[in-house]
Amino acid sequence: MSELAQYRGTGKRKTSVARVILRPGDGQWWVNGKTLEEYFPRASQRMVATAPLRVAESEGRFDVRVRLHGGGPSGQAGALRHGLARALVEADPALRTALKREGFLTRDARIVERKKAGLHKARKAPQYSKR
Repeated sequence: MSELAQYRGTGKRKTSVARVILRPGDGQWWVNGKTLEEYFPRASQRMVATAPLRVAESEGRFDVRVRLHGGGPSGQAGALRHGLARALVEADPALRTALKREGFLTRDARIVERKKAGLHKARKAPQYSKR
């Protein structure tokens, strides 16, 4: 890895999109202008977001810059995990099997179903009335 190297990955979950850039460095995080701890105050969300680095044993080897938008904190953490895994595979293709085995390269396709005409919600129908 050269000092000018830069690896990109786009991650998605629900309606969240994360654009991740990895650069060789000392492990600094920049998420929408904040540190990881400021952006994700919950430890569980930080664990989800940083899981690919632990699996790849690359903690502290890369500076991570992330642009997140859409969705809520949980979806954004999942999108960050997906984008980070994709960027790590671009940096080192040998990591693909380990990350794939953990399920980090699979896009979680579950999204909110749209509301249909004539229904209260996506599937909830109005109450049946005999008369």
